[in-house]
Amino acid sequence: MCHVRMHAFLCRVAYTDDVLILGRGLAGAVLTETLRARGLRVHVFHRTRTGSASVVAAGVVNPVVFRRDVLSWRATELLPIAKAFYTDFGVRNGVEVWHPTELVKLFPSPKEVDQWARAMAAHDTAHFTDRRAQPEVETASVHAPHGHGTVTQAAWLDVPMFLEKQMEALLQHGALTEEQVHAEAIERQADHVRIGAHTARWLVRCEGAFTGAEGLVPVKGEGLTVRISGLRLTRMVHRSVFLLPMPSLGEDVYRVGATFKWDNVWEGPTVQGRAWLLEKIAGITDAPVEVLDHWCGVRPASRDRRPILGRTGACEAVFNGLGSRGVLLAPWCAQHLADHLFAGKALDPEVSHARPALRSNAPDTDRVPE
Repeated sequence: MCHVRMHAFLCRVAYTDDVLILGRGLAGAVLTETLRARGLRVHVFHRTRTGSASVVAAGVVNPVVFRRDVLSWRATELLPIAKAFYTDFGVRNGVEVWHPTELVKLFPSPKEVDQWARAMAAHDTAHFTDRRAQPEVETASVHAPHGHGTVTQAAWLDVPMFLEKQMEALLQHGALTEEQVHAEAIERQADHVRIGAHTARWLVRCEGAFTGAEGLVPVKGEGLTVRISGLRLTRMVHRSVFLLPMPSLGEDVYRVGATFKWDNVWEGPTVQGRAWLLEKIAGITDAPVEVLDHWCGVRPASRDRRPILGRTGACEAVFNGLGSRGVLLAPWCAQHLADHLFAGKALDPEVSHARPALRSNAPDTDRVPE
């Protein structure tokens, strides 16, 4: 019997569950699915709170950092893992949540053209970048004075559908308690942790921006859901912000975003944020825009823009810091943390919660998002 199965068997003898999870945003949801797929018993404690980034996330997956047109962190490794995870979830639950698409970057100046050419020639980004024809973009009322480039392996995840289907399954199996757990409700012993009637070998905190974990830098993102009559795009475009077609919401309906704000992150949607987004839409198209919804959420980014994982105590662990690329990061991170907790594998230093870059006296990294 393998180490993971033997450990799970021993847990079953002593405890009601193998893992208790606090929080069911994207991190908690993906970790829950990963652990349950390994035959482990998981109980989740979660209450939806205002400002949750997962509730409003557009789910855009872009392996290229547009600021410099370089590959995002470990994208070559992470993208196939994410695709397999979300596709498998959809098959098992009878829904389509993973949507592959091309992402067209509009070039506002010759500088972006030259930068894209370098990306197409670079070893790591060549597989993800192209300057192929995009007839629907080229004939639409879209501003691209210097042409465009295509990210060939982009996608978007229907995050609300993913969370809804998982919630249905957890409730059906009695594996979800819809309440917020306060610190005094957690009882710690040398070899297990208890919350109410539930005991487990591990407690994993997946509370996102709703925690004061060291190294966490909450970032507010505002976005709009709009109708742009006559634009008729079927793929994402980007110029300062993304424009994501949402045909399930109606003809010519798009999600647009997002802003990045590091102070007053819990203030909710703002007039300034709405105005900035409308200005960016005007940079993409002159077509009339009708605002249908104005939303915002607080992303749990980290000081160095890397995930925060690992054991924080004898029976506790953390899974946080996914930031704006959470859909891409979460499946690999969940597998890595599960291997660390249940198979004894070493934690990658780049994602360890104890790495020096997360300490409060470490210098701040560039706040421009990846």
